[in-house]
This record gives sequence, structure tokens and C-alpha cells, in this order.
Amino acid sequence: MFLASMVNAALNRTMSKNTLALTMGDPAGIGPEITLKALETQADPSAFIILGDPLVMQAAADSLGLKRPFHLMTRADDLRTGVYNLLPTTNLETLPPLGEVTAESGQAAYLAIAKGIALSQADEIAGIVTAPIHKEALKAAGHSYPGHTEILADHAGVPHVAMMLANDEIKTVLVTIHLALRDAIDAADYNAQVRAIRLAHEGTKAMGIANPRIAVAGLNPHAGEGGRFGDEEITIISPAIKAMRAEGLDVSGPWPGDTVFMAARTGKFDVVVAQYHDQGLIPVKYMGLEKGVNITLGLPFVRTSPDHGTAFDIAGQGIADPSSMVTAIEIAQKLAANR
Repeated sequence: MFLASMVNAALNRTMSKNTLALTMGDPAGIGPEITLKALETQADPSAFIILGDPLVMQAAADSLGLKRPFHLMTRADDLRTGVYNLLPTTNLETLPPLGEVTAESGQAAYLAIAKGIALSQADEIAGIVTAPIHKEALKAAGHSYPGHTEILADHAGVPHVAMMLANDEIKTVLVTIHLALRDAIDAADYNAQVRAIRLAHEGTKAMGIANPRIAVAGLNPHAGEGGRFGDEEITIISPAIKAMRAEGLDVSGPWPGDTVFMAARTGKFDVVVAQYHDQGLIPVKYMGLEKGVNITLGLPFVRTSPDHGTAFDIAGQGIADPSSMVTAIEIAQKLAANR
């Protein structure tokens, strides 16, 4: 009996290291709903860990008519079969109001993320898939981060990360992320270009493309048109591209931002490095929020997320589409396997 117990404990530890954890997101949004819906598309929902609040997750399950029981874990290797394995990160006494910004919801969402990062850094799980959070709720809870990406970078202790947005047809990596446009222009310097190109190369390789073809978008209209509309392409972006080509990366540009994504969509490039948030995200999101996935590059662990928000307007109605969450899980599994 003792030997069998030791074998089971060792097996559970091995399983947990290969397990992905899903954070519940903001309790007032669609995060809990799409988490459960996405798990129900998997061959074995009990092969994942949910990080969140028991009261919130049970309410979501009840609203969806899901009968699978929850197992409240005490540690990451406390996995059981035939259940939703839930590691509590909060224990709320009452449900936060759906569709409303509250500090309570912001704090609950934050603590689930923090736990996922800690487990990943301790090598107790393979990585995290994060459901949407609300930035105003996060701020109300006393956390000034602009979003997931900055929380992840800060807690992981890495100075630089990049956001990759991907769907079936386009992948894009951002040079700058959550900044005012006038600040993003200043931040898109030579070092930022080099970091983004390298991360685009490494991230696309991790997704199974051996030698990624990288296109770098220009900052100005028509990629500056030889300096007529700004000289950043000449003085900053082109030298960074030249340096990365010298390192052996297949990178070209700067290409006009209004056409480079069409070229990528038709197969000319594997990934586009975009200069600022909207330049990179509009093409991906225009093709459908249900198709896009957010991947954080530069972390010492895997992190993906659906490419949409908390959708407060439909929270609790049972109509949220889990497609992006499902794809985020699939990509996280691929990334974890390739690490």
C-alpha cells in the first residue's frame, strides 16, 4: 500500500508538470463560462487545472447545466480523474455582480494569474492559458498594470516580452504594446526592433516553423517613402533588420503597414513585426475575435490567451463563444511540447 501510494504521488507530480492551468479571468465577465466550455471540448477535462474561485466556477457550471463535479485541489499535483480540478486562489463568500467593474472581481482575477505564474516558475505546471480580465477592475483592486502582458513580465522578472497575436492566416508580433501612440513612436527604437524580431523568430519556431520568414512593417505611411514621411525606417528599422539578417534570420522590410499583412495572408511571410498596438491587432481582429490567440513571448514559461475581452454585456447568458479559448489551449499545448 505504501509503495503504491509513493508511485501514485510520483505519477501525479509528473502529470502536473505536463499540465496546463487555466485562469478564470474576471468573475464578472465571460471568463468562467468560456473556461468550462473550452474544457468540455477536450478529450479529458480533468487533465487541466482551473485557477480561480470555487463559488464563481460552480455558479458558471450551474448556469451551463454542467454536472461534472469540482475537485478542490490543495496543490498542483493533487489531480483526479472525471472532475474539474480546481485549485482555489480565492474563496469568495458572495458572487460578484455580473457585468460590473468591482475591486473584488479585479483582485480575484489578479490572484488567479499570480498563482499561475508562481506554479509555472516552480515548474509545477507546463504553462497557463488566461481568460480575459478587465483593466478597470484590476485598477480598482489597486493594480496599475495595463494588462496581462505587464503582469506576466513583472512577476516573471523578465525585462522585455513581446505580444504575438495569431490566427490561422496571420501571425504578428508587436514592437510596442500598451502605450499612447505618441509614446509608442519614441519607444520603437533600435533595441526594441531587435528584440521584437528575435522574439518573432523564436516564437514562430516554437510553433513548428523551422526557418520563419519575418516581415517588418514600417512605422510611417508607405514605410516612409524614402524619408518623405519620416526617417524612422531609414535610421532605426532598416539598421535593425540588417543586424538581424547578419545573425542569420530571414527578415525583410520595412514594408508598408497597409499591405504587408495581405502579403503574409497569401503566404509570403510567416510572421509580421508590427510597430504599435493597433497596427498589428486590427488585421488579426478584423478576421474574427473567435479565431485570434494572444501569446506572450520572452517568458520562461508558456502563456496564451483568447484574443477578446470580458464581454460584460453577455456575461452569465451562456452564449459566449469559447472558440478562441479552445485555440489558445491548443497552441499552448503545442508550445509546451516544443519547449
